[in-house]
Amino acid sequence: MAISGIDAFLELLAEFGVRYIFGNPGTSELPLNDALVGDSRFRYILGLQEVPVMSIADGYAMASGTLGVVNLHISCGLGNAMGMLYNAHREGTPLLVTAGQQDRRLKMEEPILWGDMVSVARPWTKWAVEVDQVGDLPMILRRAVQTALTPPTGPVFVSLPMDLQMEISDSLDLTPICLPDCRVRPPTAALARAVDVLASSQNPGILAGSRVTERGATAELIAVAEQLGAPVMAESGTTHGRLAFPCDHPLYAQGLPLWSPEVRDRLDEFDVLLVTGMDLLRQYVYHEPSRAIPEHIRLVQIDEDPWQLGKNYPVEVGVIGHTQVALAELSAGLATALQDQGTQIEDRRRERVARHRIAREKLEAEIESQRDLRPLTPLGLMGALARILPDDVAVIEEAVTTTNTTFERLGALKNTTGYFGHRGWALGWGLGCTIGAKLAWPDRPVLGMLGEGAAMYGIQGLWSAAHDNIPATFVICNNAQYQILKIGAKGLKLPRAMAGEYEGLEIRQPEVDFVGLARSLGVEAHRITEPDELSDRVRDSLTNHKLTLFDVPITRETPGRLNYG
Repeated sequence: MAISGIDAFLELLAEFGVRYIFGNPGTSELPLNDALVGDSRFRYILGLQEVPVMSIADGYAMASGTLGVVNLHISCGLGNAMGMLYNAHREGTPLLVTAGQQDRRLKMEEPILWGDMVSVARPWTKWAVEVDQVGDLPMILRRAVQTALTPPTGPVFVSLPMDLQMEISDSLDLTPICLPDCRVRPPTAALARAVDVLASSQNPGILAGSRVTERGATAELIAVAEQLGAPVMAESGTTHGRLAFPCDHPLYAQGLPLWSPEVRDRLDEFDVLLVTGMDLLRQYVYHEPSRAIPEHIRLVQIDEDPWQLGKNYPVEVGVIGHTQVALAELSAGLATALQDQGTQIEDRRRERVARHRIAREKLEAEIESQRDLRPLTPLGLMGALARILPDDVAVIEEAVTTTNTTFERLGALKNTTGYFGHRGWALGWGLGCTIGAKLAWPDRPVLGMLGEGAAMYGIQGLWSAAHDNIPATFVICNNAQYQILKIGAKGLKLPRAMAGEYEGLEIRQPEVDFVGLARSLGVEAHRITEPDELSDRVRDSLTNHKLTLFDVPITRETPGRLNYG
C-alpha cells in the first residue's frame, strides 16, 4: 500500500491507541496538521506556546498512564519546550516528543530554523533520533514508543524532516507497536536478604516515592508497612511528584524535609530503612552536614533501575525488580519471618500512630488559630480548601511555599492516584499539567494549586482549556513574589536578604490582574479574600466541573526556612 511518511506515523499511533496529539505547529509540521484534518481517530490539542503544550501532554500522560504525543515547531519550538522537557525527564513521564525538521535537500545550506535538535534533546530524553529514510520511520517509531514506556520510563525525541513526512512509499512495514511485559521478578537471594534485614530491625522506617504509585504498587506498600509497623515517609518536595502512600493512613509519617540537617535529624532514630520508588536523595541546596542519611542506618533499596541502587548511599541490600512485584514478594517473605514478633510490632505501630495523630492535631489547631487573619495566610487558604476536597479529587501543586504538603499532613487527600507534585521545578508546569490531568480524567474533579509567578510561565494554557472545553479548577496562591527564592536567600545567609532586602524577586508595581487575564483567555475568574467564600466557590467549581480560576491574595511575609515535612 502506497502511503506517506506522516500517514504511516499516524496509522501506527492510532493502532496503538493514541487519541490525542498536543502541539503548536509551524511550517515544518504542516504535513502533520494537514493529515489530521478530518481524521476522527485523533484530537489535536493546540497550545499557544510550547510550555503549555508540553506540560498539558505531561499531565495527560501521568494521569492516564499512557503515552503522551507532542509535536513541536522545529528548533525554536523545541527550545521553548526545553524546561518542560526537563520536568518530564526528571519525572520519567513517557512522552513521544516530535518536531518537524527542514527539508533534507536544504540541510547543507544550514537553512532558517534548521538545527541539530537531536543533540539538544539528547541529555533530557531516553533516546533522541532524526529519521533519515522514510523506510526507517515505522521501526524508529516502534522503538521510540517502547523506549518511552519501558521502565525506567521517560521522554523520547524524534525529528521528522518535512519532505520525509510527505514522501510516498509502498514498502513501509506497518507492523503494530507491541510492548513487552516489564514486570520483572527480583532475584530470590536478594529478596531473602532484604526480608532478613527488615525482620531483624528494631526500629524500621520506609521511604517511598513516586514510582510506587506509577507502578500500581500502593496496596503492596501498605501491606509491608503494616506488617512491619513502620512509618512511611514521602520523598522530599524536590522529587515528591506522586503520593506513594495514603496520607490518611495511620502509619503515614508525612514528607521528608528539603534540607540535609533536617533530613538527618528526622531519620536518626531508625536502624533500617526500606527505600522504594524514589531517588535517594535529590537535594535542593547544599547544607552541612552534606550526608543526609545517618551512617548507622542500614538501607534496603528496591528499584527497577539499577542506576538508582546505591547511587549516592551504600546499601545493605539492593533489589532489582518491578516495584509492584518486588513489594508483593517482600510482603510474602515478611509474613513468615515476622510470625513471632506480633507484640513488638503492635507496640511499635501504636506508638507511631499516636505520634502521627498528635502532629495532625497540632496542625489543625494552627490552622484554626489563623482562620480570622487577613489577608489569608497560606495555612488559612489551605484549611479552607482541605475541608471541601472531594474524595476522588486530583490535585496538582506548583505553589510549594503555600501548599507545603498541608493537604497531606491533614489527611485530606483520600486517594493516591490523584496527587501531582512538581519534580523538575522548571516553572510553568502546573497549569498545563492540571489541564492534561483533567483531559485524562473528565469525570474526576481536578484542582490546580499555582503560585502567581509559576502561573505566568504557562498562562497561555488557559486558552487551550477554554478552546477545548477542559473544565479544570485553578487557585492562584498570590503573594506577588518569588517567595521560595527569598527563603533560599535567607537560608544561604546572604547579607541583604537577612536584612529583608531583595532585587528582582517581587511581582508588583504593577501586580498581575489574573482575573482580567483569565477572562481575556476565555476563562471565568474571581478574586477571593474570604475563606468561606473560597470553600463554597471551589466546591461548586469542582462538583459541577466548571472551568474557573480563583485569584487569592495571601500574606507576603517571608518565613526564614520552609518546613516542608
